[in-house]
Amino acid sequence: MDLAFLHPLYEHPGPWASVYVDTSSHSESTPHERSLVAQAVSRELAAQGADEPTRAAVQRAVDELRHTAEPHGRAFFARSGEVVLDPPLAYAPPGTSAHWAPLPHAIPLLDLAGEDPVCVVAYVDRRGADFELRDSRGSQDAGTVAGRQWPVHRTSSADWSERHFQLRVENTWEHNAAEIADALAVCQEETRADLLILVGEERERHSVRERLPQRLQDLVVEARHGAGSRLLDDDVERARAEHVHRRAAEELERFLAARAPDAEGRTAAVESVPALVEAAREHRIDELLVRPGGPDAHREVWIGEDPDQLAMRRTDLKALGEQHSWAARADDALLRSAVATDAPALSVTAATADEVPVGGLGALLRWK
Repeated sequence: MDLAFLHPLYEHPGPWASVYVDTSSHSESTPHERSLVAQAVSRELAAQGADEPTRAAVQRAVDELRHTAEPHGRAFFARSGEVVLDPPLAYAPPGTSAHWAPLPHAIPLLDLAGEDPVCVVAYVDRRGADFELRDSRGSQDAGTVAGRQWPVHRTSSADWSERHFQLRVENTWEHNAAEIADALAVCQEETRADLLILVGEERERHSVRERLPQRLQDLVVEARHGAGSRLLDDDVERARAEHVHRRAAEELERFLAARAPDAEGRTAAVESVPALVEAAREHRIDELLVRPGGPDAHREVWIGEDPDQLAMRRTDLKALGEQHSWAARADDALLRSAVATDAPALSVTAATADEVPVGGLGALLRWK
């Protein structure tokens, strides 16, 4: 997950209110229920010590969701009476929650907003293709490709003129497949799609796929539907979930391989909180891997005003010259450090069979 959109959360000191609201249920009573949720969130923040202006800003923001049709939910991050960031969620949170802490509690975004693969579905036939853009928020038209319209059908005759006609049919198919592949490559580049799903008869799907650039081959999924059919939401969700699982599994493989020492005895991955804190201080985290809910996520570390000011003990920060310090969750502190150094972060929940990384937190390292 690219964390660049989180930069506003670390441009100002805390404390911060972090609120996750589930908007996946809709009924006639939803407006009233959302107003009650807004009041409950304000009370919960008050119980945790939040200031009144920030509570009021969050309550107003949540109350404004009364009439929203958002299918999953919204996160709110607020401080000093202002909601600074309110990203929509790609997946519904497990209920509404509220946190008041020195740092924003943004780790849940890795599961709720992080891996939301954008798909281009290409409905392919011999005459061209229709493109459809699909993500967690629904679908929209993404263009049409009209290839050569004649000739496109084979015949069964064996005389010379019919064989010549069949050759022209083959040429038409090849031309149309190349046009579709070119347009699909452009569509992927413009939409930054994570997946390309080809729908149609087997031969047409394969003809398009083999003409796509090599850089896109790993993004292609072929759906076993006939020409003219439309993918159901469940079909797309299955493809998106498989993509998330595959991506997490690939990163876990990299992480496991990087734990082995090289010829100089150095490892390119760490997974204990003290080792991660040291790597963050030295700006050496190349990618943060998180298994939300792991026991290390809740471990207490000490932070200063800057992202690289963190330590296992408060006295360690003082030794580094930091005069102001606060206790914070390890996962929130490490995420702040990752954002500051433009390192991505990834939830490996989808691919973790064993307890990897140990404790729930790990990192691939960069060497200076």
